[in-house]
Amino acid sequence: MKVLVIGSGGREHTIAWRLAQSERVDEVICMPGNGGTATEKKCRNIDPKENQNLQFLALNDAAVKVAKDEKVEFAVIGPEDPLAEGIADALWNAGIPTVGPKAKGAALEASKDLSKVFMKKYGVACAGSETFTDKDAALSYIREKGAPIVVKADGLAAGKGVVVAKTLEEAEKAVIDLMDGNSVGDAGKKLVIEEYLQGVEISVLAAVSVTPETAENGKACIKAFLPARDHKRLMDGALGPNTGGMGAVCPLEDVSGETMALFEKNILQPTLKGLIAEKMDYRGFIFFGLMITKDGPKALEYNVRLGDPETQAVLPMMDFDFSELCEAIINGTLDSFEMKWKSGFQVAPVAVSGGYPLKYAKGKAITLIDSVIEHAGAKIFIAGAIKDRRSDNQALLTSGGRVLACSAHGETFREAWGKAYEAMGGVQFEGMFYRRDIGLPGAAESN
Repeated sequence: MKVLVIGSGGREHTIAWRLAQSERVDEVICMPGNGGTATEKKCRNIDPKENQNLQFLALNDAAVKVAKDEKVEFAVIGPEDPLAEGIADALWNAGIPTVGPKAKGAALEASKDLSKVFMKKYGVACAGSETFTDKDAALSYIREKGAPIVVKADGLAAGKGVVVAKTLEEAEKAVIDLMDGNSVGDAGKKLVIEEYLQGVEISVLAAVSVTPETAENGKACIKAFLPARDHKRLMDGALGPNTGGMGAVCPLEDVSGETMALFEKNILQPTLKGLIAEKMDYRGFIFFGLMITKDGPKALEYNVRLGDPETQAVLPMMDFDFSELCEAIINGTLDSFEMKWKSGFQVAPVAVSGGYPLKYAKGKAITLIDSVIEHAGAKIFIAGAIKDRRSDNQALLTSGGRVLACSAHGETFREAWGKAYEAMGGVQFEGMFYRRDIGLPGAAESN
């Protein structure tokens, strides 16, 4: 069978790779894909910008056309923006089964205000918050509450809409920058101001299959994956500016079974209850951003898709057919699907362009020393890189801030860590930078 994957990042390369490993999958169509999916076995890119039959179509229409023309069995949506814009609705309406929530469910990420209202309504353990559309009211509130405090843009802001303010001055500046300075556009016109939670962050990705039918027959469910951790800060020791993610590790030695049981009881099950009560058609994935506090885990946010770079560490740990999981999500049989996981650990540091997350150059030639990478037993997942059109071989050029991840497995964390960084030694491009402490003590962001 053929499968369609929408998106162009490291997450989408990982999804395509995982699907292509299935004996049931003949080909993965990646739209638009990237330099990694262009050379991945059983994968083929279709870029609407380069296809005269697609370039003038809106994304939803182009996705429907590609899905029909290629006769795909189902589609998997990677990024949040197309989901918020209703791509899953469009595909389902065209008879294309899709992994990814419809727009109503996608609003749980598209609006932080809506997600907080949802959490409070259904008893999800989370940080206290208030929402503001008036700048003066927001400033008055943070002066009343004091710092530290968290300021969040309501809308989608590509990871740039959250400020953890340690001082009152930082909080005031965040409000002004987001609401007046247009730092994230319309996403910052409404703000969610949240209490500061003391603890350490983790990510839990999960599969979701909720429809009116599964709600009625008792088969609606959410199944959590292994816990993971993203490292957001640019530099070792969790220092420097926030980024889209400098690396991930899965599972986590510092997360106990008791913590995961509390997550299940106080966050996952109330979320499921809410999805059912709101009559959502949510067939896809959900990302729980959590803070592990002295009072147990609390939800920081929902993302309505797999995390990036967590996906590059979590999906390689799967000891089951990912395409079968996708079909169980679609068909409403997730409740009886058995997820088995490999033993050991996966570590995935990310290499970024010099200057990231601020201004950085593109078009730098990437050298991958296959002998080094293969000796380490690592997998390279491409994020911001494209094929070099001037070359007949598989040469790549940088095209984004986060360029690639080196993901490696080991039976112990130290083994996985050593293999991942050995493989990173086989990657070269001008201005290349990466953290050297992913997963080590002191590397995790904590409040």
